[in-house]
Amino acid sequence: MVVRDKMKIPRLTTLISVAALVVLALFPVVGVSLSWLNYLFIFFIYLALANMWNLLAGYSGLICLCPHAFVGLAGYTLAIGTWLGVPFQAGLIAGAIVAALFALLISYPVFRMRGIYFAIGTLILPEVLKVWFSYWRPVGNVYQGMGAGYSVTGVAGVTLVDTYWLGLAIAAASIFLVYMILKTKLGLGLTAIRDNENTAASAGANVFRLKLYSFIIAAFIMGIAGAVYYIFSPRINPTGGFSIRWLLVPLMATVIGGEGLEEGPIIGAAIVTFLTFRLADYGAWSLLIQGIILLVVVTVMPQGIAGLLRQVGAYRFPVKLFQAAEGRIHKS
Repeated sequence: MVVRDKMKIPRLTTLISVAALVVLALFPVVGVSLSWLNYLFIFFIYLALANMWNLLAGYSGLICLCPHAFVGLAGYTLAIGTWLGVPFQAGLIAGAIVAALFALLISYPVFRMRGIYFAIGTLILPEVLKVWFSYWRPVGNVYQGMGAGYSVTGVAGVTLVDTYWLGLAIAAASIFLVYMILKTKLGLGLTAIRDNENTAASAGANVFRLKLYSFIIAAFIMGIAGAVYYIFSPRINPTGGFSIRWLLVPLMATVIGGEGLEEGPIIGAAIVTFLTFRLADYGAWSLLIQGIILLVVVTVMPQGIAGLLRQVGAYRFPVKLFQAAEGRIHKS
């Protein structure tokens, strides 16, 4: 006989998440092709970025348009560090820290803006950094290729499998981090700010501090995700590092999947990854096509695909099965 009060039944979503994580971690071991590992690695990076954008826009109400600033700064920190003899492992952490420090530095001026002004203020910052890095020569006196481009040295022995596991770890960490934040007072405070900032402030919430925490956390994870990408693709220049695609990817993934929903970035990142590879041959037209798809989704499914699935009850059947199983266990 099972002692009911001592038995802990994990949630269905937790069981599925753990099982999926184990299966994905074993893919390189069981001989999954390198092309699939490549696809999945890009998906992991996109997922980490989308989760953090969802934390800011979906749960905090901060329409942050500067993810490419965090990615570019982290990538450059990694590259410059390897030129100075810093191991790339330390460069990953250093890049994330620099991104978080940049978020801390700009927090006071940008948080004084609200709504569209906040969005515009954050959008300008990556463009300023792009110009700066186009002329600044942090290592050596000769440009390498287009602009102040640099190769990431000391990563010749890093294989696709290694970067795959790094990407998987960061994607899993981003999911777990958002889940834990939503269960704490920080998550409740951020949700209150999103719904009505003035009401949250009058209720005693420290609006600036709550925004700052979410901003720094998002910058750190976006930074380390960007740094891992530049180990996978070991060359960075201002045009690529501060490219607007690092903004469009998490924005599209979150909106298409479902903003403010935990499963939204997962669904959206998978779709954006698929579109990225399928539309790669179309060059600049790919952004136009993705933009059209985004407009269609926003018009037809304002809450994203995950929101639509919830509305039509796509989750009811597995949840009912789990509840029935739980009831049988309690009766035993």
